[in-house]
Amino acid sequence: MTLHTHKPPILGFAAYSGTGKTTLLCQLIPLLRNEGLRLGLVKHAHHTFDVDHPGKDSYELRHAGAQKVLIGSRRRWALMVETPNADEPSLPDLLAQLPANDLDLILVEGFKHEVFPKIELHRQATARPWLHPQDPSIIAIATDSPDVISERTLPVLDLNQPVTIARFVLRWLAAQAASQTTLSRNRG
Repeated sequence: MTLHTHKPPILGFAAYSGTGKTTLLCQLIPLLRNEGLRLGLVKHAHHTFDVDHPGKDSYELRHAGAQKVLIGSRRRWALMVETPNADEPSLPDLLAQLPANDLDLILVEGFKHEVFPKIELHRQATARPWLHPQDPSIIAIATDSPDVISERTLPVLDLNQPVTIARFVLRWLAAQAASQTTLSRNRG
């Protein structure tokens, strides 16, 4: 699977832990939804996690040994799959689990070492190294110190201005759609 031409497009938000990826995405998602986008999200976790808790039926059934537990209601459903001996899932493996035909954009939190379009988040206070220019798939930088990186050749966004970042995402998405249209015409 080529992530650069994935349909729907995927756009990542990459940074070291503690930079504010989840906080920014919680601000961006409603802004993008207000523009009519149908969004999917893939989040990377570096540890074991549970979405249900002891005492809940789904948790107890999974811990009793069921390898897959599907729980559903009128408002949502979730599939928990136990993978005790598996390797860390790759981004393409996880993307294959999303029903892409009813999404306009898939946002990805994490997977900073995978090659696909992403915005690097950087907070000066974390004193972490930059991911670019070592990562050529970074398309923009969102930072709380835009004046510090005036020599960068990538677009620089204010990390504390989610509306501005949402506008950038919308322009990027429109450019992706235009390039897919051009590719389709050239193939036909």
